[in-house]
Amino acid sequence: MRYPIAIEPGNDTTAWGVVVPDLPGCFSAGDTLEEALIQAEDAITGWIEAAIDGGQDIPAPSHIEALRAAHPEFADWLWALVKVDPAMLDNTLERVNISLPRRVLHRLDARARSAGETRSGFIARMAFEGREAVHT
Repeated sequence: MRYPIAIEPGNDTTAWGVVVPDLPGCFSAGDTLEEALIQAEDAITGWIEAAIDGGQDIPAPSHIEALRAAHPEFADWLWALVKVDPAMLDNTLERVNISLPRRVLHRLDARARSAGETRSGFIARMAFEGREAVHT
């Protein structure tokens, strides 16, 4: 799946701006075009993860030409596509096998019990809390 992005060209004193028209409020920037594209991918991933966590629907990507026609304010901007891994939209449960030292597993189970959660639920929650810490 590829989301179209509109890119406002930057220069030596202005960052390259990026807007994702299909995802309301999703935008980013970078000091270079390459950095702007990387930041756009991170912004799209974060937007989709937050929408899924909030129970919202994820809009399908539009065609660039349709977006160009609908957004004359981006007439002088560049357009590109950012690839999104469809697996990030999949909530199917998957069994995984990990190896941990027994002492770590013991601590993990104790923390899960004290939180009133299963081991799997505790690990999943910690992964989401870790993601939020990185994105704030």
